Amino acid sequence: MSTAAMAHPVLSVETLLGGKQVLQARPRTPLDWVSIIRQGISSTAVDALAKTLRIPHSELAVALAIPERTLARRKKEGMLNSEESAKLVRLARVIERAEEVFEDLDAALDWLKSPNAALAGATPLSLLDTEIGAESVRDTLGRIEHGVFA
Repeated sequence: MSTAAMAHPVLSVETLLGGKQVLQARPRTPLDWVSIIRQGISSTAVDALAKTLRIPHSELAVALAIPERTLARRKKEGMLNSEESAKLVRLARVIERAEEVFEDLDAALDWLKSPNAALAGATPLSLLDTEIGAESVRDTLGRIEHGVFA
C-alpha cells in the first residue's frame, strides 16, 4: 500500500452504508455481514450510498436492480429486505475495492461510471445489478491492481 493510501484510508463498507448508527452493529468479519443482511439494513443506508456515489436515487435504483418505487416505499418503511440489503452490500463492497485499487475515491467513482473496454464497453456501475457482473468488475479491478489491463 502506498503512503498516499495510508494517509487516506479507504472507506469501509460499513462507512459507505452510514456507519454503526445505520447498521446497528459493527461487522468485523464477512460472517457478521450475513446476519446484518438477513435482518435487513436501514433504508438510510441507501441515502448514504447515493451521497457517496454522487448519483440520484433513480440511478442507484438501476445499479441495485431495485425499482425506484420499491426504494421509495422502503424509505417510508425504514428497512430493506434481506435481498435488497445484499444488493446494497455488494455495491458497497465493489466501491470499497475500487477505492482501494485507485487509492482515491474520486478516481474510483470516475472509473465506476466510465465505459470500460475490458467490460465490453459497459460502465462497471451498470454491471453491479447481478452477481456475475459484480464478479467481472472485481476481476477487472484485480487486473488493474496487478498491472494487467486487458
